[in-house]
Amino acid sequence: MKDGSAFLNDNAQRIADGMIRDAERLRIAVSKGPLGETLIDAGSKSPGGIEAGLRMAEAAMGGLGSIAAVMDRASEKWPFALEVRSSQPVLACLGSQYAGWNLSNDDYFAMGSGPARALARVEALFTTLTYRDTSSSAVLILETAEPPPMPVVEKVAKATGLAADKLTFLYAPTQSLAGTVQIVSRVLEVALHKANDLKFPLENIVDGMAAAPIPAPHPDFLAAMGRTNDAIIYGGLVQLFVKGPVEAAMELADQLPSRVSRDYGQPFADIFKQFKGDFYAIDPLLFSPAEVLVTAIETGDTFRRGGRDAAMLERSLG
Repeated sequence: MKDGSAFLNDNAQRIADGMIRDAERLRIAVSKGPLGETLIDAGSKSPGGIEAGLRMAEAAMGGLGSIAAVMDRASEKWPFALEVRSSQPVLACLGSQYAGWNLSNDDYFAMGSGPARALARVEALFTTLTYRDTSSSAVLILETAEPPPMPVVEKVAKATGLAADKLTFLYAPTQSLAGTVQIVSRVLEVALHKANDLKFPLENIVDGMAAAPIPAPHPDFLAAMGRTNDAIIYGGLVQLFVKGPVEAAMELADQLPSRVSRDYGQPFADIFKQFKGDFYAIDPLLFSPAEVLVTAIETGDTFRRGGRDAAMLERSLG
């Protein structure tokens, strides 16, 4: 995993710098915060759009993912989809893209994702990942309508060991086009995260690709959040290429689809309300793609489990 390298944040910084140069075309706004931090509004007060969301997603993966909006002609009702690929999926998804850093402060709530996490290393996940980042700047992605308040910027600066003016925050709310795109782009990441929860050896996951439909944004936060989750839970498709015993690959395929969860079978917004807004009360096995293929590259066997749930997509995406 290239211990001692700065490449995750360096890659993301190049992407963020490109967004700044293309700000007018991307319909985003760039500003400086009170501590000198760079703020990129990709969909809050600025309209943003699909391209801004794709750039955000690429930055979130530390530049180690290829992400594209594509036409899925086999899907008549939801013809546009996101495709995500990475030849370093563990590092791209878990070391960078996973929204695992709680940056809430008073009435401000945000989970941080992106390669700044690999500098801070404050999450338990980094006891498993050996990667070390030594970059002189850091990029963080926030799923929120507001820029981070000063205490959050100070927290990130302290954890990463960087001055605030070396930090770049990209943010967009779930209700925006950019927010929708960057959330659905996590269709590969949720598979990696669940594989880790299932104790599958991360070093044995060598490549991966995934796709999920792009839902229409919704002005209501709960509806928007429900649609982005359901696009993955009921419409996501992932293929992982793994090393190791063929039996382990088959077992991973058996357990990976979302339908193994006790909470499967309702729109996510309804599940969220049922558990009174407590994410941690929801069965974590639900957060995974609808359909999975796991290929054991040493034997050539592929195990396919689950499947797209058109009825649930109809209820959630409309």
